[in-house]
Amino acid sequence: MNEKAKDTKVFSNLIWRFGQVFGSNMVSLIVSIVLGRILDPEVYGTVAIVTVITTILQVFVDSGLGNALVQKKDADDLDFSSVFFFNMFMCLSLYALMYFGAPLIARFYGNEQLVPVVRWISLSLVIFGIKGVQQAYVARNYLFKRMFFATLIGTLGGAAVGIAMAIMGYGVWALVGQMLFNAAMDTGILWLTVKWRPRLAFSMERLGGLLSYSWKILVSSLLDSVHNNISGLIIGKKYTESDLAFYHRGRQFPTLATYVFNSSMDSVLLATMSAEQDDVARVSHMTRTTVRVSSYVMWPVAVGLAVCSEPLIRFLLTDKWIDCVPYMQIFCIICAFQPIYTANLSALKSLGRSDLFLKLELIKKVIGISLIAISMRWGIIAMALSEVVTMLLGHMINSVPSKKLLDYGWASQIKDILPSMLLALFMGLCVWSVQLLGLSDILTLFVQIILGVTVYIALSALFRIDSFRYLLGIVKRLIKRNA
Repeated sequence: MNEKAKDTKVFSNLIWRFGQVFGSNMVSLIVSIVLGRILDPEVYGTVAIVTVITTILQVFVDSGLGNALVQKKDADDLDFSSVFFFNMFMCLSLYALMYFGAPLIARFYGNEQLVPVVRWISLSLVIFGIKGVQQAYVARNYLFKRMFFATLIGTLGGAAVGIAMAIMGYGVWALVGQMLFNAAMDTGILWLTVKWRPRLAFSMERLGGLLSYSWKILVSSLLDSVHNNISGLIIGKKYTESDLAFYHRGRQFPTLATYVFNSSMDSVLLATMSAEQDDVARVSHMTRTTVRVSSYVMWPVAVGLAVCSEPLIRFLLTDKWIDCVPYMQIFCIICAFQPIYTANLSALKSLGRSDLFLKLELIKKVIGISLIAISMRWGIIAMALSEVVTMLLGHMINSVPSKKLLDYGWASQIKDILPSMLLALFMGLCVWSVQLLGLSDILTLFVQIILGVTVYIALSALFRIDSFRYLLGIVKRLIKRNA
């Protein structure tokens, strides 16, 4: 298979993975908007406290073993079955921990309502554990089309449950019901459509071999999860539930964009790069192409969200959520740099360098948690800004091994994203100026979106931006192949 054909295959799988993540998260976002107009910020603050904790614990559900199954060249049915039963043991143990620890969590936050909420939401840990190995099988065998339909149907089902419960006056339980029904439906459909089933077989030797790779990914992911969620834990304790809701909501829109690209890129690239791990030049080429193309797409999204944030929040969520705008604008900066951050780490994992991956995460998270601890005395805005600093420093740290292993260092990466960055910033200035016209929010957003897309694509064509031409060529080949 030649290089263009390989790129087309990667892009095709990336489209299905992107469609799955984007579609499910867009439905979730729409539901969140509807529920945000019905429910008060305090309700979201209550659920946010619990989801912060379960998000951290969810790292243990996979234990990094999913990545190990994808990365291992000769993984067979015994490997997959051993990981499945180990995951189930971990999930049930974590659920027991959350069930019996719920009163302590409620006492810590001074809210007894959290006890049943913690116990019910924690069931998602068990559900995701059942699905984890299936997802690894999907990634290893490029079955992203099946994951697309499973996730989308689950999300739509959860949406219907959540909205119905909110209208019926169930308050916080509407959010709980949405989350659990979504997870259960998604998992059930994936099990029906993907043929793999665990055998009644278990090998400690195989599991030990996989853990030798995955424990470093586990620790790295745990550090990342703690760092990403520690702000929520602090805000939930030190400030009000409304403050946490505004922070969480402001982070939601940029995080959605980041998650869609990160999840799509990491799962597809890990499988593809792992298959090419013996060809370092090929991995380097894929990393460079990913950085250029994903940054070309992500920068206008991030800048557009930042400059449109105020009319967007007023239109979608009403004025009661306007306090989340500054947080949204800050996290858009992180959103813009995320693709380059992820591409470096995906390359490291695909080369089997989980040792370097762990070292990098240790350095970055020590810096990040320290900055949050220092900045918290100056308020929530300062804490959010500290995460921007952590992201920028993290990008520089990630690029050090990329320079050594792939000959693709920090300076080269910045040079590759610079055209997209400059185009997006100019586009953002044009889009922001529309607000000076004094139009209604909906009309302002309509004009801003049309103007932003037109300016960005027109300038891309005018200046013959490589990433634009690359994407155009891929799309033409896919259309020709499917015609």
